[in-house]
Amino acid sequence: MNDNIRNIGIIAHIDAGKTTTTERILYYTGMVHRIGEVDDGTTTTDWMEEEKERGITIQSAAITTFWNKTQINIIDTPGHVDFTAEVERSLRVLDGAVGIFCAVSGVEAQSETVFRQAERYRIPRIAYINKCDRMGADFYRTLKEIETKMNTKCVPLTIPVGHESSFSGVIDLLKMKYLVFSKNDDGMTINEEEIPADLKDDANLWREHLLDSASEFSDEVMEKYLNGDEITKDEILKCLKIGTNEFKILPTYAGSSLKNIGVQPLIDGIVAFLPSPTERRLEEGIKVKTGEKIEIQCNDKKEVIALIFKVQIDKQGNMLSYVRVYSGTLKKSEMVFNSTQGVRERALKLIRMRSIQEEEVSSLQAGDIGVIIGLKNAHTGDTLCSEGAKVVLEKMEFPTPVISVAIEPESISELEKLKSALTLLSHEDPTFIWKEDSETGDLLISGMGELHLDIITTRLKREWKIKAEVGKPQVTYRETITKSSSTTYTFDKTIAGKEAYIALTLSLEPNNTNENQILFNIKERGVPENIITSIKNGVNGALKSGIKMGYECIGITCNITSVIYDELKSTPESAEAAGALGFDECALKCDPVLSEPIMKVTITTPSEFVGDCISTITQRQGLVSDMESKGDVSIVNASAPLKSLFGYSTVLRSSSQGRATFTAEFDSFRRVE
Repeated sequence: MNDNIRNIGIIAHIDAGKTTTTERILYYTGMVHRIGEVDDGTTTTDWMEEEKERGITIQSAAITTFWNKTQINIIDTPGHVDFTAEVERSLRVLDGAVGIFCAVSGVEAQSETVFRQAERYRIPRIAYINKCDRMGADFYRTLKEIETKMNTKCVPLTIPVGHESSFSGVIDLLKMKYLVFSKNDDGMTINEEEIPADLKDDANLWREHLLDSASEFSDEVMEKYLNGDEITKDEILKCLKIGTNEFKILPTYAGSSLKNIGVQPLIDGIVAFLPSPTERRLEEGIKVKTGEKIEIQCNDKKEVIALIFKVQIDKQGNMLSYVRVYSGTLKKSEMVFNSTQGVRERALKLIRMRSIQEEEVSSLQAGDIGVIIGLKNAHTGDTLCSEGAKVVLEKMEFPTPVISVAIEPESISELEKLKSALTLLSHEDPTFIWKEDSETGDLLISGMGELHLDIITTRLKREWKIKAEVGKPQVTYRETITKSSSTTYTFDKTIAGKEAYIALTLSLEPNNTNENQILFNIKERGVPENIITSIKNGVNGALKSGIKMGYECIGITCNITSVIYDELKSTPESAEAAGALGFDECALKCDPVLSEPIMKVTITTPSEFVGDCISTITQRQGLVSDMESKGDVSIVNASAPLKSLFGYSTVLRSSSQGRATFTAEFDSFRRVE
């Protein structure tokens, strides 16, 4: 049943404990029989060699488990900003999320980013404050920080017993019991004890907060609360679920996943508060033929409509297409229509993922997440549907790469092998692209950051056994224009003995954004749709090819005001050429300039080194926007050009005795002065 499914993501800043928490969830739900550890490289979801070596999540991992007859499809997402696309495409198909926060570090930069991403997709969330056993941990400070920075109201369901090294368990505010997690079986056994006398007042205070929060979502419960009548556990859970799904409260749990404390109540919270597929807002699609918007019901009996949110190549060379089924029942060996690509394919095999372990199934029902093997033309963001449905779901948007390196194979024989591997990697990862310089033959690979490209080149050497030299990182600039201009371009040529003619008038103007716009405001009537589409394709191609330097263009509005069309001589090919060449001619008159990527930088440092750390970033053309203190730690927020951040980690470490760290996330493009 759809009501017994939870599609959830584990989201957080790097090193908050996402993978460690996921591992405990799998252990307590019986999916694994021993707990894997990140430090040992034995976790279920971090299966890549690079993930095991570095102790970080690189690719989002999907895994299915069960808790009290509820199927939980979990996606453990990366926390590093270089892999934000993995988070983006996971959130697109989820119904709920668990935000994990470190009780020491509080709300960190990437925590805010992923919460904003979840907000954009209107995904209900619950929170888990992890690492309550660590030196400097403060559950209540983190609680307050979440409320302030996330603009929400936290409602704790459990609170910690003990502080830092004395952290020994949690108080369950629903049961009003002290939960002690047995060390003999890695926390599997939970003993319920009376609340310690010195914590009874605190427990009663937070219980009151819980009841007060729940009563806001039911007049009946509010009346009971005001009259001092008993409110049942089911009534509390029902009210809190309403508040969670209306984005008015954030149910919050305390724990230490590494010490096996507090995870089972969190799993209860996932089932109790996060919505099933049928409880989520209806997905919206567009009919291919008419362009009409429709709402898609989560119903097994309807026509199949599914979204491919990830494509991955396994070690055997099979293409794995990760799908979320929104409607209907997708069956093994069934023909499906890829409405995005306009092709029919057969879903040869359907599987549920246990990370890299597979369980073959005969069907995937509405609301489910699984994998199709056998599709050859699948891309991230494609819609699959029954032949009769022909619906397209909203595509996913991904950030464009901002950093590049040249890569050169050691021999000519390695070149084709390298190109083949790069093609597969770019198919898997929408934020990784590569191109070959038509004049020099050089290969350039581009990604979201130095770590991203380091992982790519490591995989090329390890998985494909490719021997290649990798150059130094270089900035991927953009081109834009600084003034408006217009032109009339006539394409009048004889191609293969046939006359080709089309004339168009277009104007370009800067729009001060990172986006481009192509507008048609033509006076002539009767210009065929395929000619309009071809002109647009030509302009789009020119925007990607650049104006003077070959970098992709941004911030340009192209308005096409006239198309002189000849039925006999105007072809889609000539229209596309006219669009591209007309754009090039006009753009050169618009004073084109380069724009460079500006990064949002967050420096975390012991307070004693904050002055030195600020100096290091200002010396690299950085601008400090604000600063905050968390105990003995200071957080410095700044912006700086990407080109000035190469090698910055070494400088920062040397200025702080190795104790400061930083993260850099793309913010915007700025004109190079």
